Amino acid sequence: MHNFVAKFIEILEICKQFAENHVNEKGNLVRCGVVPKFSDIEVIALSITAEAFSIDSENYLFNRLNNEVPNAIPNLITRRQFNQRRKKTMHLCEKIRKSIAHRIDGGENVFTIDSKPVKVCQNARAKRCALGKDDIAHAPAWGYCASQNMHYYGYKFHALCGITGVIHSYDLTAANVHDLHYLQDVKWEYHDCMILGDKGYLSAPIQLDLFETANITLEVPYRLNQKTWEPPSWAYKRFRKRIETVFSQLNDHLMMIRNYAKQSNGLFTRMAAKVAAFTMLQYFNFLNHKPIGQVKYALF
Repeated sequence: MHNFVAKFIEILEICKQFAENHVNEKGNLVRCGVVPKFSDIEVIALSITAEAFSIDSENYLFNRLNNEVPNAIPNLITRRQFNQRRKKTMHLCEKIRKSIAHRIDGGENVFTIDSKPVKVCQNARAKRCALGKDDIAHAPAWGYCASQNMHYYGYKFHALCGITGVIHSYDLTAANVHDLHYLQDVKWEYHDCMILGDKGYLSAPIQLDLFETANITLEVPYRLNQKTWEPPSWAYKRFRKRIETVFSQLNDHLMMIRNYAKQSNGLFTRMAAKVAAFTMLQYFNFLNHKPIGQVKYALF
C-alpha cells in the first residue's frame, strides 16, 4: 500500500490543480458547520485512487490502509464517513474530471457515441432487488442489449468520447431508455462537430434536428434493407472501435460490471468515480508522453 499512498498524493495534487475556484483554500466545498480536517478534495482523490488500483470495496480499502500503512494518510476518516461524503462530492468530482478531459484533448471535433448495459443483479432476483426503492425516479428497469442478445435488469451507461478515447460526457439512465434520448442532452453541450454512432442511433428526424440546432453531423451506418444502403467507410469502422475499447477497459480494469451499491445514488457515485479514475489514468499517460489508451500501465 506504500505505492497506493504515493499515487494518492500525486492524484491529490492534480485534483487541487483542476478544482480551481470550486473549493475554498482548505479544499472544501463552501457549507455551514464544522470544517472537516479531511477535506473534500482528499475524499475525491482517495476515491479516484482506489478505483485506479481496482479496489472497489470500501471495507477492503480501509482494512488495508489501517493495517498495512497506519497514519500514512493524515486525518483519515472512517469508512462510513467516506461513503457519505463522496456521495456529496460526486458533482465536484465530475467537474474536475471534465477539466482534465478538456486538458487532454480539448480541441476534439469528432466523437463516438454508444451505450452499454449495467446489470444490478441477476434476472431471477430482479423482483427482490431493493436498489432504487429509495429514489423511484432513478430506479432500474428491464432492458434489452441487442449486441449481446441479452435481457437484463439495471441501467444503461451512455458515453460520448473522442477518437483518442477520452470520455467527454456520459450519463446513466434506466435500461428501458432508448439511446436516442441521450442525444437530446448532447446537442445542448456540443456544436460544430461530427458524432459517429451505431445503428441504434439511426433516425432521420434526430439527425436533422442535431444539424439544425447545433450543426452536429450524426454519421450512422445504413441498415441492409434500406434502399440507400452503402458499406461503412474504413475511417468510420476504425474510429467507432475506439469507444468499444473504452467500454472493454471500463469492464476489465475498472470493473464497471461489478456492483456493490445498495442504493441508486451509491451506484451513481461509484460510476462517477470509475469514469474519473479512467480519465485520471489517461492523464498520467498524457503527462508521461505515453499512449493514453494504455491505462493498465499508467501507474507504473
